[in-house]
Amino acid sequence: MGIQIDYQGGWTDVETLIQKVNQNGKYHITMQLLEEIVRTDEKQRYCFNPDKTKIRANQGHSIPVDLGLNEQTPPEILYHGTAERFLQSIAEKGLLPMSRNHVHLSKDEETALKVGKRHGKPYILKIKSGEMHRKGIKFYLSENGVWLTEYVSPEYLIWEK
Repeated sequence: MGIQIDYQGGWTDVETLIQKVNQNGKYHITMQLLEEIVRTDEKQRYCFNPDKTKIRANQGHSIPVDLGLNEQTPPEILYHGTAERFLQSIAEKGLLPMSRNHVHLSKDEETALKVGKRHGKPYILKIKSGEMHRKGIKFYLSENGVWLTEYVSPEYLIWEK
């Protein structure tokens, strides 16, 4: 589609986005529809800049984007929802960002369960995030409340059933 993304923040121009999507012919969006999507998205994945001339995803980028997030101290325990079929790989390799820039963690089990259900039979991992942070591993909190870190080693996983 050829939409320009500002790697220093992940922003793209709203007018250009609307124009490119509408040129495609498959979809037709307006500013009002885009505002509705941002406002009603259950996970609050997107946000506008203050004058609504730019839009970006709050996290989950597959290209290198500097969201300008400041390092945060996480709670002692965070959660990661996954599918049972991935557990063997996670036990061996830990949690990897895969095609994203960060591993996504939740502050509560309910959110992690919703994420895990998207991928199959869910399993909730507890993460020793406080211990990780004390050992110098950085955590960030996205605008929509998702905790981000680069990697979670298997030693920081708590396995419960």
